[in-house]
Amino acid sequence: MKKQNNFIKRIFNFFDNHVILPITRLVFKVSKKLSVPNKKFESWLSKQSTLLFISLFLSIAIFIVVDQKIITFSGQSAEVLKDQKVNVKYNEEQYVVEGLPSEVDVTLIGRKAELYIAKQSKSSGVNIDLRGLTPGTHKVNIEYGKGFSDIEYNVNPSVATVIIYEKVSDTRTLNYDIVNENKLDSTLIVNDVKLSTNEVSIRGAEYKINQVASVKALIDMDNLAKKEAGVQTLNDITLKAYDNAGNVVDVEFVPNKISADVDLASPSKTVSLNFLPKGNLATGKAISSYTFSQNEVTVFGDSETLDNLDGIDVEVNVDNLSSDTSFKAEIKKPNGVKTLSVNYVTVSLKVTDASSTPVQFKVPLTGINLDQRFISQPIDDDNGFIVVEVQGAASVISSINQNDITAYVDLKGLEKGRYTKPIIVKGTNPLVTYTAKRTEATVDIIDKK
Repeated sequence: MKKQNNFIKRIFNFFDNHVILPITRLVFKVSKKLSVPNKKFESWLSKQSTLLFISLFLSIAIFIVVDQKIITFSGQSAEVLKDQKVNVKYNEEQYVVEGLPSEVDVTLIGRKAELYIAKQSKSSGVNIDLRGLTPGTHKVNIEYGKGFSDIEYNVNPSVATVIIYEKVSDTRTLNYDIVNENKLDSTLIVNDVKLSTNEVSIRGAEYKINQVASVKALIDMDNLAKKEAGVQTLNDITLKAYDNAGNVVDVEFVPNKISADVDLASPSKTVSLNFLPKGNLATGKAISSYTFSQNEVTVFGDSETLDNLDGIDVEVNVDNLSSDTSFKAEIKKPNGVKTLSVNYVTVSLKVTDASSTPVQFKVPLTGINLDQRFISQPIDDDNGFIVVEVQGAASVISSINQNDITAYVDLKGLEKGRYTKPIIVKGTNPLVTYTAKRTEATVDIIDKK
């Protein structure tokens, strides 16, 4: 109660010091200047109740002036509402609309107090109403639903130029692309993918539908719950439409999401490692033997690649080699192979003196890769045989015979006629060199009888 009395007392003191006393002084100054003695007026004016009523009247008058904005105590302010989403009203099942802004800025102008109230007031947001418009190009107003009437609103941009198209549809075959396959373990491959549907409907403006060259489901390996061998189901797979240049075409899909069963496998095969020397040893030197730290490697890849792979050549640099040595050699992955069980092998080489006398073999010359419609006939004085000279360590040469050497010419893509082609010589033993005494051979290609 005491606190309440103190509060009331402070209010009276405020009015006494700031309203009653200044008004009293003003009245006395006026009276003195007019020099009109009036005892009754002075007596009436000196009463506390009179001064209180005058102060109350002036307070009410000041309140009305401020409330009705007759006097402006604060200037105009502005505030920008950035990136306001645009709500568009139209028949989405029947039309496609282009040129619509997704976001606009709205500027609010008014007094600070009103701006605060306006931001708290509920608004219908930024709207574009296309209902009733026909296909074609239109300029439409972008409007902001006012939540407070005393505020001025400016929308930027305030007008949009839109193009309305009739929505058409077409059915397309659905294929798929594997994405993020590098996120799988290097031993895994995508063995098979079965989509929940093989066809989808695409919808949009007719010119967009005509641009679509392919529709694909993006099978994202990063979305697999388990990255291990077996069949897993992926849901909510994204669909994309592409034009002839591979650019994405913006259309709708029905259904807009599909699922797929993804079969992951880890096919492998163990193949032999083959020694393949590169370069020329020091003069008068030859390799008498070699050993690998391991003779086989496990290869991981698709089944077709593995079926056609029997071994991997390990290239070993022997240039200017003159004595025994050991070093690491890289095992290069053949095309189509995903990974190897090991990437390097240690090679140990034994080097000895080369035989001073090369050995010669007379071997038949054959043609390879010839079309099955034809046969080939060598044109020479040796009845289709050539002499091949073998050089290397004496202990290695002694183990080689004629059947270990192949000489041929490549006839791929040739039709009937006479051709001169280079002679290629290969042998089963990589520790020696094979040299044909003739570098070229002439053959006739004729019809098969």
